[in-house]
Amino acid sequence: MTALDLSSPVAVVGTGTMGQGIAQVALVAGHPVRLYDAAPGRAAAAAEAIGARLDRLVAKDRLAGADRDAARARLQPAERLTDLADCVLVVEAVLEQLDVKQRLFSDLEDIVGDDCLLATNTSSLSVTAIGGALRNPGRLVGLHFFNPAPLLPLVEVVSGFATDVTSATRAYETARAWGKTPVACADTPGFIVNRIARPFYAEAFAVHESQAADPATIDAVLRECGGFRMGAFELTDLIGQDVNESVTHSVWQAFFQDVRFTPSLAQRRLVESGRLGRKTGHGWYDYGDGAERSEPHTAEKAQPPAYVVAEGDLGPAADVLGLIREAGIQVREDEEDHGTRLVLPSGGQLVLADGQTSVEFRDVVYFDLALDYRRATRIALSASQDTAPQTLSEAIGLFQALGKDVSVIGDCPGMIVARTVARIVDLAHDAVAKGVATEEDIDTAMRLGVNYPLGPFEWNRRLGTNWSYDVLDELHVRDPSGRYAPSLALYRHAYANEKREGTQ
Repeated sequence: MTALDLSSPVAVVGTGTMGQGIAQVALVAGHPVRLYDAAPGRAAAAAEAIGARLDRLVAKDRLAGADRDAARARLQPAERLTDLADCVLVVEAVLEQLDVKQRLFSDLEDIVGDDCLLATNTSSLSVTAIGGALRNPGRLVGLHFFNPAPLLPLVEVVSGFATDVTSATRAYETARAWGKTPVACADTPGFIVNRIARPFYAEAFAVHESQAADPATIDAVLRECGGFRMGAFELTDLIGQDVNESVTHSVWQAFFQDVRFTPSLAQRRLVESGRLGRKTGHGWYDYGDGAERSEPHTAEKAQPPAYVVAEGDLGPAADVLGLIREAGIQVREDEEDHGTRLVLPSGGQLVLADGQTSVEFRDVVYFDLALDYRRATRIALSASQDTAPQTLSEAIGLFQALGKDVSVIGDCPGMIVARTVARIVDLAHDAVAKGVATEEDIDTAMRLGVNYPLGPFEWNRRLGTNWSYDVLDELHVRDPSGRYAPSLALYRHAYANEKREGTQ
């Protein structure tokens, strides 16, 4: 099945930000495009706005003037829905209300030809439910673009329960012909990205709600240690707290209030107060004129230890040993198997976050997972009230000697990056096991849709097959609500690896 012919007209219904963006993508690809909006005058205004954006592309030498003129000539506002009768594809980008979308597609069924592909850009509603009102739901498919549609490459191609394979394939190939990177997924709450991304926000909010760290510190650790493009608090301020919470609440409800997707009470209070982020001038952060920038907690300079004793290879943090040696600090090897940790001169221990807490052990400081310890510019440490001050000071001094800023947070199991990555990996495995998408498409979706530095499966391979399972298993012991219970899919993955290694 091939992509739609570029000479065939495509329609976009709904002329808000997403509708205009989708129309621009189809237009630049070469299609004649019809714009329709139920509100009089909006389609014409949207056509003018798209034309102005094409002008800016020409000014930036990203589009030839002749191509701009040709695209303008192909763009036509439609006054009536019946003006879309000859279109081969209609993409809706109207209100996220099920009855509104169902009514629109029911009306379109009486207007367009039998071979016209119908597509919804919904981000939170069920494609299956939208198609349930149609005589022929087989031709309805989800085409979920990401905002801004002309810039972001990812398109989730969503098959509802009744979507024909030929419809999904044609939509997939058309998105690719438009220069996008399509991924195929089943109709599940949140599809790929909005389902698997929930822990990125949820765990940051949970750490904050537990008083372990403030938003600026959590964001800095996620960026400078975890390698994420933005922290959860600054990103939700950019998205809009109301929008982000609405998606979270929709996914939670769609999964029958599964505890893994429980919304944040702190975010609910933020929305109730009207502090919605950048668009209102205040969210987690203050964006008002003269507002002081929130700075992360950064430890004062401390003296590094003269040596450390390495017990084990530190697993995913093995690169730390090389960095310690390069900093001129002696690494003494302990050949006896005492675990995976560093012992400091004071006798205290430095351990990679594993889902346990400092208060459970004598004189332990945990350090967080980093995407790349060599390139990371900040490391988070976690200590309890029982941790000896000298042990914490030595741990701070050690990482400062490696050129890292150090943020000390409260006694928080799984810390910040470790618990977040472990949960993302778990949801990804669960999604594959339930037929949502392939491993490759999930990795692609998370890298392109939300700019993760690595896809969940690639990340898991780097960390070691059992690492995410072990972290979540420890977290589940300390919070048996079910939020951190490893999925059966992740358990099977870890168990199979143990059998291969002969540890069972």
